[in-house]
Amino acid sequence: MSTRKQLKSLAEARRGLIVPGAFNALSAKVIEDLGFKAIYITGAGVTNMWFGMPDQGFMGLAEIADHTARIRDAVSVPLIVDADTGFGNALNVRHTVRTLERAGADCIQFEDQVAPKRCGHFSGKEVISTEEAVSKIKAAVDARQDQDLLIMARTDAAAVHGFEAAVERAQKFAEAGADILFVEAVTTADEIRALPQRLAKPQLMNMVIGGKTPIFNAEDLGELGYGIVLYANAALQGAVAGMQKALTVLRDEKQVLESSGLVTTFAERQRLVGKPEWDALEKRYT
Repeated sequence: MSTRKQLKSLAEARRGLIVPGAFNALSAKVIEDLGFKAIYITGAGVTNMWFGMPDQGFMGLAEIADHTARIRDAVSVPLIVDADTGFGNALNVRHTVRTLERAGADCIQFEDQVAPKRCGHFSGKEVISTEEAVSKIKAAVDARQDQDLLIMARTDAAAVHGFEAAVERAQKFAEAGADILFVEAVTTADEIRALPQRLAKPQLMNMVIGGKTPIFNAEDLGELGYGIVLYANAALQGAVAGMQKALTVLRDEKQVLESSGLVTTFAERQRLVGKPEWDALEKRYT
């Protein structure tokens, strides 16, 4: 089964599949190595880790396409790719789909914010008109070459126009052909419980650590009927915390030992990047 069909099956099972976010190829390999069944290539994570900047629309198509291609080469599980607003109008969305499909995306996510977008859990968001947002989803659906490529439609309208308006937009996105729906930054447990009852298509619920949405256990979200539970930047936040701890010890104690528990071992690092396989190839070709 192709990775695109795998992802469709996983989303449609509606069992609260946990999908962590990756910000580069190594983080993706760690996620796959730990047994997760799919990976989300996070625009916020790429922006934070690649540029050292906040998630406020600084990432472009070239950056996310490059990361997608590198991660596709590194792992074999399905990839959901964050394409922000599609980097322009409906025509730009079409180009974005063609580019990311070639790069190896299995699902491409588009949102309805005004560009430049910002993190869904920041204040000050604005959204485009429902009509324009629907046209962009239609363009995305029409642009795909492989009909198994999934289109995810995200709305940030809850923060601007309220929960009911967000549900209405999501329903229109479904009617436009979106395969998965994503109502971002709902703020109450009741809203989380309501969405699977209100929308027929498979849905993603975004668990932002420290964000505006209450944190639910993924098993509970699966019982509610969510297909995907996204932790877009758990790996990033864990990596930053780990760097801070290890480097604080290095600064204060002037050394870091492998036995400290602060760093992965040298051997584990080499295993994760596939050095044994590369050693075997070197012997084969020499």
